[in-house]
Amino acid sequence: MGDVPAEVLEKLDAGYNKLQGASDCKSLLKKFLTKELLDQLKTKKTGMGATLLDVVQTGFENLDSGIGVYSPDADSYTTFEALFNPIIEEYHFGFKPTDKHPPSDFGNPDTLVNLDPTSEFIISTRVRCGRSLKGFQFNPCMTEANYKELEEKVKTVLEQATGELHGIYYPLTGMDKTKQQKLIDLHYLFKEGDRFLQAANACRFWPTGRGIFINLTKTFCVWINEEDHIRIISMQEGGNLKTVYARMLKGLNYLTSKIEFNRSDRLGFLTFCPTNLGTTIRASVHVMLPKLAANKAKLDEVAEKFKLQVRGETGEHSDSSSGVFDISNKRRLGLTEFEALKEMQEGILELIKLEKTL
Repeated sequence: MGDVPAEVLEKLDAGYNKLQGASDCKSLLKKFLTKELLDQLKTKKTGMGATLLDVVQTGFENLDSGIGVYSPDADSYTTFEALFNPIIEEYHFGFKPTDKHPPSDFGNPDTLVNLDPTSEFIISTRVRCGRSLKGFQFNPCMTEANYKELEEKVKTVLEQATGELHGIYYPLTGMDKTKQQKLIDLHYLFKEGDRFLQAANACRFWPTGRGIFINLTKTFCVWINEEDHIRIISMQEGGNLKTVYARMLKGLNYLTSKIEFNRSDRLGFLTFCPTNLGTTIRASVHVMLPKLAANKAKLDEVAEKFKLQVRGETGEHSDSSSGVFDISNKRRLGLTEFEALKEMQEGILELIKLEKTL
């Protein structure tokens, strides 16, 4: 692929000095990117031309990042494994470089339950997963033509979906701001302008090639070219995890039958963010827990026991002042899809039980 340009090497050295000089930076990038490792990796390129700068630029820019790296293509996880592996091990509960992600097992959705049959606590439930298409680079390295080609490929497949999955594709290009904001407010559409993604060069040519497919009942949608190539999402009001998961699976199986996705024997399904490998599944609820909100230590204790991630109701980088939380499974790597769902189910049931006793 040729040599890494001098200006890229200069940016890497300058960014490294800035990172190590920031005493309040606690990112995993800072923790694991030593000078020795920087020198070892900075002249490497993947087969598709991605460099170390594509991996680390967001962590250099945003010193308050928790992780600080993204993967610019599927091969980066091996080309830059000396950096990715320790980050993955720390984030994914000790998933070592010698560990292998198990083969997919989506289980039987019918064995899951309605988490809140009386509709007292859970506002809504969603299950989503990410996928990247074989043969395409990831965000920072995609050209305008790549975005359009990928959009066209996925849109064509989705527009042929029938039954419960039948729906309409809405491209962001040409979408008026009012409609866009309405879809964001209803939690269907992604927002633009996330600074972590912007620093990772993930928002170039916006809104070209970006869009959202929504089924007619508004319970299934697919995001195209947001953070990942595609995000497959199933959601509805209430706590019926069984129905939500079964629908996500139906959509995923349909897409998998038409499109080839990136998967590695070691890391499972490969996506842009190393926190979202393996199953890539995030099963979450918006749940009202006012008593536990006042007893955050107890909430955190249960969350840790069941490996749940607790966010404020507006998602990542937010807190909860209203007692409404967005709670999801945290483990995605080293367990099967069905195990991830079960872990989340048991944790949420435990939290609701606890809320009732307080």
